[in-house]
Amino acid sequence: MTTGLIPGGQTPDPRPTDALPQQRHEPTGQAALHADNRPRSSVITARAAASFEPVGRSVASARAFVRDTLQGWGFADIVDDAVVLTSELVTNAVVHAGTSADVLCLRADDGVRIEVSDHYPEREIPLQGQAVNMGNLDREGGRGLQLCAALAARWGVDYTPTHKQVWFQLDLPERPVGTRAAGPSLPAHLLPLADGRVRVAVVQIDRTGAITSWNEDGEELFGYAAEQVIGKALTDLAAWPHTPGTSTGIAEALQLSRWEGSYGIRGANGRVISVYASHLRVRDTGGEPSTVCLLVRDHERAVLQTPLRVPASDTSTSSDGQSTDPFEVFIGSPAPDDLDGLLQRTVERARDMLDADSAFLLLATDDETELEVRASTGLPSARQRFARVPVEAGPGRYGSARMPAVHDDLTAVPGAVPLLSGTGMRSVVTVPLKVEGRLTGSLGVAAEAPGRYSNEEALRLQFAADRIALAVESARLGELERLRRGSLSFLVEASDLLAGTLDRDQTLALMAQMTVPSLATWCAVYTIADQASEPYLSYVLHEDEDLIDGIKALLSKVPPPDPVPTPGARVWSAPGEAAHQAALRSSMRSLGLSGGPTRQLASGIGPTLATASAVGGETVVLPLVARNRVIGMLTLGKPTDEHFRQEILELAEDLSRRAALALHNARLYSERTAISQSLQRSLLPPELPEIDGVEVEVIYRAAGEGNEVGGDFYDLFPIRDGAYGFAIGDVCGTGPNAAAVTGLARHALRLLAREGLSGPAVLERLNSAILDEGARSRFLTLLYGELWPQEDGSAQLKVVCAGHPLPLRLRQDGTVEPAAEPQPLLGVMEDLELYEQAVTLDPGDVLLCVTDGVTERREGTRMLGDDGLADVLTTCTGLTAGAVAARIMRAVERFASDAPSDDMAILAMRVPGLHKD
Repeated sequence: MTTGLIPGGQTPDPRPTDALPQQRHEPTGQAALHADNRPRSSVITARAAASFEPVGRSVASARAFVRDTLQGWGFADIVDDAVVLTSELVTNAVVHAGTSADVLCLRADDGVRIEVSDHYPEREIPLQGQAVNMGNLDREGGRGLQLCAALAARWGVDYTPTHKQVWFQLDLPERPVGTRAAGPSLPAHLLPLADGRVRVAVVQIDRTGAITSWNEDGEELFGYAAEQVIGKALTDLAAWPHTPGTSTGIAEALQLSRWEGSYGIRGANGRVISVYASHLRVRDTGGEPSTVCLLVRDHERAVLQTPLRVPASDTSTSSDGQSTDPFEVFIGSPAPDDLDGLLQRTVERARDMLDADSAFLLLATDDETELEVRASTGLPSARQRFARVPVEAGPGRYGSARMPAVHDDLTAVPGAVPLLSGTGMRSVVTVPLKVEGRLTGSLGVAAEAPGRYSNEEALRLQFAADRIALAVESARLGELERLRRGSLSFLVEASDLLAGTLDRDQTLALMAQMTVPSLATWCAVYTIADQASEPYLSYVLHEDEDLIDGIKALLSKVPPPDPVPTPGARVWSAPGEAAHQAALRSSMRSLGLSGGPTRQLASGIGPTLATASAVGGETVVLPLVARNRVIGMLTLGKPTDEHFRQEILELAEDLSRRAALALHNARLYSERTAISQSLQRSLLPPELPEIDGVEVEVIYRAAGEGNEVGGDFYDLFPIRDGAYGFAIGDVCGTGPNAAAVTGLARHALRLLAREGLSGPAVLERLNSAILDEGARSRFLTLLYGELWPQEDGSAQLKVVCAGHPLPLRLRQDGTVEPAAEPQPLLGVMEDLELYEQAVTLDPGDVLLCVTDGVTERREGTRMLGDDGLADVLTTCTGLTAGAVAARIMRAVERFASDAPSDDMAILAMRVPGLHKD
């Protein structure tokens, strides 16, 4: 495609350079396909031209070119008609004629002229005097010229030897200066109702998203004073409907030049208030951009957007008494990428066009077997959004949505239109929406009186449906593409979040938080411990936190869903039925109809009804299947009479598969972690004994995530009356293998010491036991000693230091000295000759024993070392054993910024001395 835009300049020739010069003239006489020959005296102020190849995708490109051009010129009022006409004419050229198409847009002060040229005029030149056939209403194609006659102010066809050119002109509607949209004056009884005074919150947001202005109506609507919210981000208050791929995020919406839509604002009381918002991007005199937000309650959106319905008697004639084309009610539809707005405005205008009481529009599924409710007006079935009905509801043409149908009285054929059952509608006309012969939807209007519609109204509605079908399908495909892209992004993010934790409870919380409110209004997760266990309600979440307890209580009284492993979502009606019955019983008791006491019911009926409303819509269950076993169920619910759309259920199914695997992994990890921690705790002494006359403090840190015990260990235990054994050791390495040797050493020490053996004999036999482990053996450094508190307040010790960092003795005068000599470590040589050394701790002395994880603490090339440890210990004079141990550990942690890579153990013993009364 080639394009050119020359404001006020010479029109570029969109044709190839070797083409013959164009000879343009106005049609005259009977050969002209146009009845308006008034001279065109408007001044051309801008031109835009483009050429399109003879391929199907060029039609969409031509529509986009015309739309972008007219919107850039500020002609939004006529964009949709121009796009429809251009689409028809370009389709004739590139699809039916099989030639390239040249499109030229000319801007004037009173409207726009658009010219579409192809290269095979001889196929379409009419004979002189021949009646012009502009197409049949029953045909799906060939309506280009008929549309020009219906929509354009002027149109015509020009011929040259090489080109045929169809042109049309659209005039701008006459409106008072500064008016964007206006409606007729209506009697007071036709004006929309409002609950008291309509409050419009005016909120201004700066370029960072922070609130800079908050008016009094904002305080009344949401309960926040201006000083409470100014400076905060609006995103902190907004409850955005995060349906993947179907809506812009609020941060993005605040950056758009204009935006209108619905979302929620969390009020000061914690409840979410649904609002309808209109955003306008502005800039101040200094060029600083900001966004002005006008917010009203969602049910008062007519204040900002919805046009008033004009009575049928007012639509047939204009203010000057001239007849108005009934199809002009579709002019000004939303842009094709706004599917919900396009569908809602379509049903409203279809209702008004045929003076109906209600209207509805359904879109077909991909396989064209079902129709999904997407928009309605005047029907209680508006609450049945995304409900589905079959395309073939019965035999014959009147039971199929593929053909137009007129029903004079629905009471004579119950169920003929399932959507209208129980609505009070009697007569209805339905027509299909088709694109290239394929069913894409169904449009219908209905009235409470019988016999209101005939074949004439069906043809009018069918013509309207044909006009809007292409835009609807384009918008639907755009929405589907956005949904798919959003779904992929949603699943990638969900997978990352689920993979980021192995905690079972956190996994359950993530599952619920990812579905609410993105996929559902509320969510419940059931888990199954094993095949013999019943499903257990593990987690409940609702977008309104105040309703969580009520839903949890309701579900606890309902039997859980059956753990069926069949993939896909299945409807579960039990919660809705239970909620309905609970609300009915509460209402009867409040009215005194149940025969029981009615006191104190007023405070209880509100929560019951709120819970019933919250779970009264469609509820679906998806199995959580991992390793070919159902390990739980994911339950998703909607509020009263709401339904899930198929795309959301498919996305939820994909999410449930990922969540099931994450939950299974988290469960296995939790079980194995619990087993590991239980075994590790068995390797540590359950508690330290209290020794009269001696303070003892131990600090232990195992390296590695999830480890409670590593290669370092300690112990303090009574040997016999008045004697205690203590030990601190370090097995080579860390982790489970080192912990196994730790358990052997600790239990062997206690057993051998209580046999009455001396310290050297205990360590020699422990050395033999370690060597007997063969390939699993590891060398061990160990400080073992025996302690006897004395009556004079001192303590006698005998210690053996087998390859371990030497114990340090801190005297009351602040001097620090080793309390033992180094000897060979254990687990290396068979024949060891060890000896014990006697040490006396005077009152106030401290004995500090550590593992090498303390002394070998590193920061780059620096190491704390024995000297650094001694320096820290000299500052501990007069401290208790607990304070000494804490100061040593704090110094070790501050020495380096990285997490410790080795196990650490600190054992501090202090003799406080005798206390005199």
